Amino acid sequence: MPVSLTVKDLFKKARLLTGGTPEIRLGESELYALLLLICRDLDWTPERIGLPTALSVVPRENYYLIPEDWFLSHVNAPDVHGLQEAIEAALNVERDFGMYFSNLCSLHKRRLKFRRMLSTQPKPTMDQVGTRGLLEYGTYSDRFLFNWLVWRKWVFDLDNRSGQETGYLFEPVLTLCLGGRAVDSKSSPVKRIGENGKPKKEGRQIDCYVEEEKLAYEFKIRLTIAASGQGRWEEELSFPRECVAAGIRPVLVVLDPTSSNRLVELRDLFLSLGGQVFVGEAAWQHIEERAGRTMASFVERYVKPALASASDFDTSNLDSIRMEWTEDRVVIRIGSTEHRIDRSIDQAEG
Repeated sequence: MPVSLTVKDLFKKARLLTGGTPEIRLGESELYALLLLICRDLDWTPERIGLPTALSVVPRENYYLIPEDWFLSHVNAPDVHGLQEAIEAALNVERDFGMYFSNLCSLHKRRLKFRRMLSTQPKPTMDQVGTRGLLEYGTYSDRFLFNWLVWRKWVFDLDNRSGQETGYLFEPVLTLCLGGRAVDSKSSPVKRIGENGKPKKEGRQIDCYVEEEKLAYEFKIRLTIAASGQGRWEEELSFPRECVAAGIRPVLVVLDPTSSNRLVELRDLFLSLGGQVFVGEAAWQHIEERAGRTMASFVERYVKPALASASDFDTSNLDSIRMEWTEDRVVIRIGSTEHRIDRSIDQAEG
């Protein structure tokens, strides 16, 4: 069966993650496995889109609980053309299949990338962290202090990269579900307002802009009582005003239902300006309603559970933590649970 250029382009983008290190390329086994999971999610048999039945049983567990080895185990997976034919057939059955496939591939690629980051993130050198010891030198023994500096810099670097990778993944998924696109400040229809009350040339970045409906979405995981800098908060407050000045309706989406003075203030401002506000379960419901049945299924299976679990976690009683750096791995023990990160020494220390 001939494959359209649209499908070939979709396939190429879905299997490759370029830009930054390390680059990720999904193999035929992994792509086949992901297609099998989508068939499971949508209650399709693989044969419906021309795929051979899996030689191994397709797991019923949540995606996040499936061992990595399963994705690599399909040695008799179809070749590239066969996979593309299956995608073409799936698009003829469900128009949102391409979006579902792209998002699931993006999730899988980002998780693989971060796993490799854990294995290769270099151990900080004393040249990098030594000067930071001035603030604590003499407070502890030298050995304690310099171990502390190295460990916290390594964890900080990983956390920074984790936040960056999650941002690249999370907001695009929600943006696609809402039927919009991210807009940078240079091309934004929302302009900053100067002290004289007139629009400036400088634009405002928009998390999700639905041009047909003139909606500008602002995404928040959580708005707590803890204040960021006053300048940053003024930025938050100015966004809905600048949207209205541009003839665009502002929409605030806050996924965590935890109330705070900041949330109340921002919510009241959006509403007073004719905007919309969706918080907690109402936010998820709004996203799923706009996404449609197929992409709502993706949100329910792959996005919502992880964030809901994080929101439910109580930070008031943390478990003890111990970290150990050996020749070929990092061992992390939290409470009674141990996790080992195998290290690629040549890359990690090179």
